[in-house]
Amino acid sequence: MTPGSTARPSASRRQFLALSGAAVATTALTAAGCSAPESASASAKSSASGGTKLTKIGLDYPFSQLPLYSTLVKLSSARAKKHGLSMLTTSDNANSDTQASNLNTWVAQKVPAIVSFPMVFQAAEPIAKRALDAGLIWVTYGGSLEHQSADIQFSFRKGGTLLGEAAAKWAEQALNGKGKIAFLTDSTIELGRERTKGMVDAFTKLAPGVDVVAQEQAIDPDTGLSKAKAILAKHPDLNMILGVTDAAAYGGFKALQQVGRAQDDARTFVGGQDGSAPSLLAVKQGTFYRASAALAPNDIAAAIVDVPRAVAAGKANPSVQVPIALVQRGDTAKIDALLAQNA
Repeated sequence: MTPGSTARPSASRRQFLALSGAAVATTALTAAGCSAPESASASAKSSASGGTKLTKIGLDYPFSQLPLYSTLVKLSSARAKKHGLSMLTTSDNANSDTQASNLNTWVAQKVPAIVSFPMVFQAAEPIAKRALDAGLIWVTYGGSLEHQSADIQFSFRKGGTLLGEAAAKWAEQALNGKGKIAFLTDSTIELGRERTKGMVDAFTKLAPGVDVVAQEQAIDPDTGLSKAKAILAKHPDLNMILGVTDAAAYGGFKALQQVGRAQDDARTFVGGQDGSAPSLLAVKQGTFYRASAALAPNDIAAAIVDVPRAVAAGKANPSVQVPIALVQRGDTAKIDALLAQNA
């Protein structure tokens, strides 16, 4: 999949998972480093810092309340240290105004390379331009800006498509193609929109007999829990919940348990995207949380360090498309490899 859209969100982002950040590559379960493939985004622009030696990288990941945050800081800091670099971080507290202030401070301080996950892409655009005008490297995480040196993306639509296809196959086998599904979605940023489209389109095309009873905005566990509870109040016979993130889907998983659904219920399917540890554990344990379109934290951390290094070295096409792969019940070795990276 090639999520090259540069559409901008119309709303501020107060929370976002990572990865959910942000948390398996086609070969990434072995945690191979993320060098820029030829298929990577071609939207990168040259930076005035190209060809220079980096001393530090600033990682601006605003959703520090998410488990992936500490994992990415730990892994990317270790990788940076191997290359003689120091890693700086912001404390945005999932607040877009705080993020903008912190980024402006970094630009004024001339932090040589900034990797930023913008909460509001329109607000990040002028900051990124000022960074480039100051001769700094700007790498956009989770999407693309007009003004950037490179970007790090996550096979956005492919992740949704993989999840939707797996869920549709299960519905055909377990429900004879009938039942009810709710989607927990995100419409605020490119990553969320692409994941949502892949998930919804793939499922509804392959399982037209399953009724879509709700599509609700939710990317974090608390919102996923509350939205799923509201849906279940209207549709207590709901069979399936698919999430744009594992965090939201896990909230749906807990909501189903709280209304009395057995953990191994044969007619229930929950799935999400990112490969977050609680969701992976639930899949491994054989619960009705049955699938995750998962990213390897080592791959993301490698990209955080290697993409700005590639820009600084003047390499062509430095952007990276971090690969993603579906994990399901029975994929124990793959799940264990991912969980080890989240430790």
